[in-house]
Amino acid sequence: MDRWLWAVRLAKTRQIAAQGCRGGHVRVNDRPAKPATPVRPGDVVKVKLAGTPRIVEVSHVIDKRVGAPVAVRCYVDHTPAPSPESKIPVAKRERGAGRPTKRERRQIDRLRGMR
Repeated sequence: MDRWLWAVRLAKTRQIAAQGCRGGHVRVNDRPAKPATPVRPGDVVKVKLAGTPRIVEVSHVIDKRVGAPVAVRCYVDHTPAPSPESKIPVAKRERGAGRPTKRERRQIDRLRGMR
């Protein structure tokens, strides 16, 4: 499992893929996956690495890391599109306006949901 995640570029390194498996962030067919879990074509893999949830279906099993155009052909992405509400609003300031005042900083924090 960890080798496949790394080979198709869903994880940046194999170590990150293995840690995700051990931490319960990877599921194969709705079952928790260990790093040594075998992967077969048709398996549905749910991955949450680097804060991004992905749902992919395995179409080809590979062991070695390949280029991005080849890696995309090894799975079918079923990840739903992010909802517009999930995006964090960005506070815009005029160029050259300087640092925000204390009042503006509080408003920015409120807008981001930090307070």
